[in-house]
Amino acid sequence: MNTTSSRPVTARSADDSSVAHGQSIKSVYVYEAPVRIWHWINALAITVLALTGYFIGSPLPTQPGEASAHFLMGYIRFAHFAAGYVLAVGLLGRIYWAVVGNHHARELFWVPIFQRIYWQEIWGMAKWYAFVSARPGRYVGHNPLARFAMFFGFLLLCVFMIVTGFALYAEGAQRGSWQDHLFGWVIPLFGQSQDVHTWHHLGMWGLIVFVIVHVYAAIREDIMGRSSVVSTMISGHRTFKD
Repeated sequence: MNTTSSRPVTARSADDSSVAHGQSIKSVYVYEAPVRIWHWINALAITVLALTGYFIGSPLPTQPGEASAHFLMGYIRFAHFAAGYVLAVGLLGRIYWAVVGNHHARELFWVPIFQRIYWQEIWGMAKWYAFVSARPGRYVGHNPLARFAMFFGFLLLCVFMIVTGFALYAEGAQRGSWQDHLFGWVIPLFGQSQDVHTWHHLGMWGLIVFVIVHVYAAIREDIMGRSSVVSTMISGHRTFKD
């Protein structure tokens, strides 16, 4: 891993992520431009998907005037489908960059769950977030608990939402479409279309909960952890303040 620190970084995490103590480093370039662009486009796509998905599941009761004069639900569905394509294509691009990007670009796609030290570090971070322990070690990339949450609470859930979403989209695209060829097996697996709708809707609420916790943790770390998190996803550099 390449760093721009003025002094050596102390390696402590289970996957060779770097940890800085005290004044050991001031700034490290972590997230490359494609990762940052994907992050913010993803945030916008998920926002659009959540808002439009809510109204698709709970449509407006009525609108004034003739029904033929309105296409509101059509626009909502179009925005939902477009954002879904953005989410899916963006994930494919993110997988590509995990292969060609730096070390931190790959952290999202695997978790060292078979390493004992990793679970020890997760426990340490859990105590930190619970206001039980003092300031933990400083991680240049994702801390172990954040990495666990990103993989199991975000990445796998996004994959689930993309698969179930395209399965539902295939019903409108009809049999023989590429959506039907790739995702037509999903609805029979769940039993029926309404079951897929239900799980897809629950997945939306799961993503909303994740986003709330994610934003809280990022802002909290900026204030209490004395290391940049929000601005790191803008500049790419993580800074440590003491």
